Amino acid sequence: MPVKIRLQRHGKKGKPFYWIVAADSRSKRDGKYLEKLGVYNPNSNPATVELNVDGAVTWLQNGAQPTDTARAILSYKGALLKNHLAGGVRKGALTEEQAEAKFNAWLEEKGSKVVAKTDGLAKAQADAKAKALEAEKAVNEARAAAAIATETVEEVAEVAAEETTEDVVEETAEAAVEETTETKDEE
Repeated sequence: MPVKIRLQRHGKKGKPFYWIVAADSRSKRDGKYLEKLGVYNPNSNPATVELNVDGAVTWLQNGAQPTDTARAILSYKGALLKNHLAGGVRKGALTEEQAEAKFNAWLEEKGSKVVAKTDGLAKAQADAKAKALEAEKAVNEARAAAAIATETVEEVAEVAAEETTEDVVEETAEAAVEETTETKDEE
């Protein structure tokens, strides 16, 4: 029976969630499987992968072939490296302790890279949030300055309107006085 290590899709439309399974290659994509090895969630950043490394190595040693995506996930979690080191132990090139030490050193290095990426993403998100806050403050200050400017313009316009009405009233009063004096002079 040809066995494949592949992804089995779950989740809803637009939000995929995968199980990593060992299944007969003739079974349907989401059909019967032999063993569930882990889960893969590509919706988070970085993608969340939980994998039973020892179970995956056992299936690889028994001849299971991973699909391309499953191979990338197994490589990311170190299952392929552990299988390679186990082959070296079987051939006598390494001892079990040496292989375990190499695998643990690789896991620590990989863990530090993942933590660094997570920290970098969190920092970038915080920086973006701070920039958005500063931009919003600048917009609010500009709006406040514009509101103050329109208020002063309105006050100036009101004062100017009052002055012009006073000037018009004075001019009409002066003109009326002149007309009355002219008419009295003519009589």
